[in-house]
Amino acid sequence: MQRRTIQNVSFLLLVGLTTIAFFALVRDFLMPVFWAAVLATIFHPLHRRSVGLLRGRAALAALLTMLAIIVLVVVPLGLIALAVTREVIALQEQVASGAIDVRAPLRFLERIRPIVGDYLDRFGLDVDRLAQQLSSAAVAATQVVASRVLDIGQNVLRFLALFFVTLYVLFFALRDGTRLVDGLIRALPLGDVRERRLLGEFASVARATIKGTLVVGGVQGAIGGGLFWALGIPAPVFFGALMTVLSVLPAVGAGLVWAPAAIILLAMGEIVKGIVMIVGGVLVIGLVDNLLRPILVGRETKMPDYLVLLATLGGLAVFGVSGFVIGPVIAAFFLVVWEMFAQEQTGDRPVGRGGIS
Repeated sequence: MQRRTIQNVSFLLLVGLTTIAFFALVRDFLMPVFWAAVLATIFHPLHRRSVGLLRGRAALAALLTMLAIIVLVVVPLGLIALAVTREVIALQEQVASGAIDVRAPLRFLERIRPIVGDYLDRFGLDVDRLAQQLSSAAVAATQVVASRVLDIGQNVLRFLALFFVTLYVLFFALRDGTRLVDGLIRALPLGDVRERRLLGEFASVARATIKGTLVVGGVQGAIGGGLFWALGIPAPVFFGALMTVLSVLPAVGAGLVWAPAAIILLAMGEIVKGIVMIVGGVLVIGLVDNLLRPILVGRETKMPDYLVLLATLGGLAVFGVSGFVIGPVIAAFFLVVWEMFAQEQTGDRPVGRGGIS
């Protein structure tokens, strides 16, 4: 018995050490593998239909599904990225050259200084010093954004390498997804019911988060970019893309872009444009978030809005861009694991979404 125990413990240590060594070996490629798993999960229904139409030829169906992903996701994102890059560089040049006057809002402050002078003095605010700081901050901010864009361009080879790794892993995840999931369920020592429920939770949350982010963010970005273009604000594609990215923050995301723009328009004396921006931001852009996000994210993940927000912010802080999916997935796992634990402690039969599809 003692010999058997030593063998089991030694084998478990070997499993743990080899697993740690393997993950250390491929740690630079974990995000491409993660995104391949997410894309395979989202497009699994399309792949399954393709397999049926092609009479069981899973490899050909996987290739066609990958082609659909490239056409529907990769190409549009690439075109938007090129447009954003051009607009950011042009915006930085206009701010640096003075073509865009960043001091205009402060001139408005100077005009109303007789009215608000007491309040400014009370807080120790110097309009001239604020003007210099604002000008320097605007130039610095655009330079930072432009440098980040250039850094991405300089790292294009690394990005392309990781992109092709994602596509390569995606092919096998689509072709052999069911077999890989069954193998994972057999290998994990948590019990098949628990494992299928956890994997089902991953699939549900990943689909809901991606759909919610793409649909809500895309609609808000398109409306916001169109509004900026209609009002004659420079770089509408960039600001629309920025609203799309910030829309991962429920309720407040897009407002971090259009609200300052509205304030600046009002300060510059563009009263009508400022009012249009506020009305469009509150009644149109905000309404999209309030109507679509609960339907696409909250209901399917069965998580309250505040938990989605906290998980998204935490995921972005820890994992970067990929965190807007990883964060809600971890939060969903947290809820499900504790729900299963509570059910088993009370003797209730575990209930849930019933596994993966």
